[in-house]
Amino acid sequence: MNMTARAEFLAAATVADPRWTSVATRDPKADGRFVYSVRTTGVYCRPSCGARRPRPGNVAFHATPADAERAGFRPCKRCKPDQAPLAARNAAKVAALCRLIESAERAPRLDELAQHAGSSVHHLHRMFKSVTGLTPRAWAAAHRAKRVRAELDRGTSVTDAIYGAGYSSSGRFYEESDRLLGMTPSRYRAGGADTVIRFAVGLCSLGSILVAATGRGVCAILLGDDPDALTRELQDRFPRARLLGGDAKFEDLVAKVVGFVEAPRLGLDLPLDLRGSAFQQRVWEALRTIPAGETASYSEVARRIGAPKSVRAVAQACAANALAIAIPCHRVVRNDGALSGYRWGVERKRALLDREAREEPKAAA
Repeated sequence: MNMTARAEFLAAATVADPRWTSVATRDPKADGRFVYSVRTTGVYCRPSCGARRPRPGNVAFHATPADAERAGFRPCKRCKPDQAPLAARNAAKVAALCRLIESAERAPRLDELAQHAGSSVHHLHRMFKSVTGLTPRAWAAAHRAKRVRAELDRGTSVTDAIYGAGYSSSGRFYEESDRLLGMTPSRYRAGGADTVIRFAVGLCSLGSILVAATGRGVCAILLGDDPDALTRELQDRFPRARLLGGDAKFEDLVAKVVGFVEAPRLGLDLPLDLRGSAFQQRVWEALRTIPAGETASYSEVARRIGAPKSVRAVAQACAANALAIAIPCHRVVRNDGALSGYRWGVERKRALLDREAREEPKAAA
């Protein structure tokens, strides 16, 4: 076989290999499954490498970086195939920054975080938000709010709780207290006393549905078979709040929520009053990015928020969600695609997923 024929044979064999499509399209999902080497340059790359696409006849595939290096190739300096994937490296960086924020007496400035991560301020801000769903500032605020809630729950005085959580002044905290706690700190410490929550119970195809809202937004969407049980659950969640039956205007809000249950792809454009730890809010934000008609595994959600080892904690955050449908924890499944626990019943979870799968995607405006 002459050189031309051999080159054509090698090129044809490469193009026929399914892995070539991943290389040609720079598919990041193929990273970690194999690497490819280029005979003319002597380097090997990950499938998503942004370098100029090589000629098929010069390419060979290897199961691991070690295999490529044993064959005499060196790692590409651009895509660094001998290191963890970029997404994993970014997640590790952000996880370290989260620990730094949580351990600091005061919230670190953005430029301080960027210096610690060895990146620009702009890149750090974008990377942090892509991994956690929150900006560094929002993450620090959520963590401080969690610390304040923990101190108030232990009976600590409001002043001590504020300074213990890292606020430099009480005035700065009181500017944010309504957003962070949903009420004043003294009212929170009293168990939400005098907080007004309007609610109403209606019917939908999934059974009874309770919708409740504070002045900030919808704070609970509960599903069940027994309306009285749903009301008791709301009372248990807000033991000292003033629960008031909804008026005609509130019934319109309930109707919107019921309409969303029946047709999830229409979307629910309502303000939400989310209350949870920083970790729970990261999980809930990640759930809201899962499109209707699609699912994600608990481990995938954990990877998305930069905490790949926190699969159990992700499941617990899903179970703590009190806003059915609005925070679509029903779209989270096991790694094998099987349905697992759902606080409002696996049958309702199956019904919601089936309904979303049957619906036509919402047309673009």
